[in-house]
Amino acid sequence: MKYRTIANLRVSALGLGCMGMSEFYGATDEAQSLRTLEAAHDAGVTLFDTAESYGNGDNERLLGRFLAGRRAGVRVATKFGIVREAGKYERRIDNSPAYIRQAVEGSLARLGTDTIDLYYVHRIDPGAALEETIGTLAGLVDAGKVRAIGLCEVTPATLRRAAAVHPIAAVQSEYSLWTRDPEDGLLAACAELGAAFCAYSPLGRGFLTGKFDTATPLAPDDFRSFNPRFTGDNLRANLKIADTVRRLAADKGCTPAQLALAWLLAQGEHVIPIPGTKREAYLRENLGAVDVALTPAEVAAIGAALPRGIAAGQRYSEEGMKGLNA
Repeated sequence: MKYRTIANLRVSALGLGCMGMSEFYGATDEAQSLRTLEAAHDAGVTLFDTAESYGNGDNERLLGRFLAGRRAGVRVATKFGIVREAGKYERRIDNSPAYIRQAVEGSLARLGTDTIDLYYVHRIDPGAALEETIGTLAGLVDAGKVRAIGLCEVTPATLRRAAAVHPIAAVQSEYSLWTRDPEDGLLAACAELGAAFCAYSPLGRGFLTGKFDTATPLAPDDFRSFNPRFTGDNLRANLKIADTVRRLAADKGCTPAQLALAWLLAQGEHVIPIPGTKREAYLRENLGAVDVALTPAEVAAIGAALPRGIAAGQRYSEEGMKGLNA
């Protein structure tokens, strides 16, 4: 494993997104997920990413069971701010001081820890004062409940406003070969302010691995079944993207997943992809990306072959688009 930094925390260059172990991507298997978490830890992964909203707390509980006896060497990132009812995708956003204080106590209890290493605002509430939100989080840092503060899906302007109140250790947003929005100033702002950039869905929710086609339907409880990029004409158009990634990977002698992750790792030392998986085989494949060395010319050629804006369809359904780029 190779390592990077978030604030003063040393973390693995690839983290592990845990969301799919509890929700959103079809059937879940706790025993399988625990084996995958253990395999990641054994392979040197130290950054594990979750949120209170994933499985309405179940994902944090799962990670808490894994953490027992391993906490010292693990960096835990979790999030607050998306509030959902059990079994429903609809959400509201809450950044109020009262909710933040309630949420952090709930996360600490479910994770079985005294301190959260990286605590993200999952989505910015447009009805809340950003400075008050960050001030409340700064109080949690002072109290020792949180080590570092992060933001998700924000604009460079919002990042700078927040950083004027308290240092922001990391920004988490979707970033991949088919979602390159962070290149519109956010990556540069993170570098300028000393914040890490954690790229979620770095494999395009699995699409860039080349494992999707028009003949195999997704399970009804897989949220990609109503994601615009995975349906209808958009899916048919986007299959060309997967074909391009597959061809480029074959030329490089690696898998499509490894190529997509290696390209992200080459975007800067402050970029930390957090691919999610619940299966050991995919985990091990993903981790092989740290050994795929791309030259600057190769990085440029891959980017040119998959230009910005290439994906057909927006990133989420209308409900999921709430709070993005705030």
